[in-house]
Formats: sequence, structure tokens, C-alpha cells
Amino acid sequence: MIADDSDAIRMVLKDILIIGKHEFVAEASNGLEAFEQFKKTNPDIVLLDVAMPKKDGLMVLKEIVAHSPDAKVIMITASDNQVTMRECIRIGAVAYILKPFNFEDVLHKISEILNS
Repeated sequence: MIADDSDAIRMVLKDILIIGKHEFVAEASNGLEAFEQFKKTNPDIVLLDVAMPKKDGLMVLKEIVAHSPDAKVIMITASDNQVTMRECIRIGAVAYILKPFNFEDVLHKISEILNS
């Protein structure tokens, strides 16, 4: 599942999933949609933007982890704020990817997490 407020980023992430032969089950453009889509689809992995409208990624991450403690969530952001990174991992994110990202790094991170 992909949750990002940028149409362009969602499209690039979908392309990355397709290239990696991963099934794409849902997308969301804001935090409210993100948690609803998560509950509906129960994806194997979530690519979740930190900064989104209606509800930020940290709040969505908290909801996802409370709903499914074993959820695999990769946080995505343009900010390399170490405090935010540590908070995401503390809450339950399995990884953190900085924008701009490259295809190979994202695919490697997804495969690594799904195969662990």
C-alpha cells in the first residue's frame, strides 16, 4: 500500500512496486484515507509519507501499529530530521526512506523487509 499526498510520488512508488513484481493493493492521498485503506486491505507492507494532510504519517503509523502490531511500515519523507526518524522507529516503523529516493534502494528495502 502507498500513502503519499503527492500524485507524482504515488505514481513513482507504484512503478517501483510493479518493477519489483510486487502486488499493489491500495493507495491514499491523505492520512484519513491511509488508515481506512490499511484496514480494508491489510497489506503486507505500507509505504507511508510522514507529512500528509488531514492526519500526519506519525498519527497514521500509531493507528496502524495499534490495529496490527506486526504491520510492516516504511516511512517516507523529504526531511532527514533525526528526531522524527527515531520517533517513527520507536512507534513501530520498520524502516525510513528519504526523498528523493532511487528505485533500487526502495526495491531492496521492500524485499529485505518482506523476506525477514
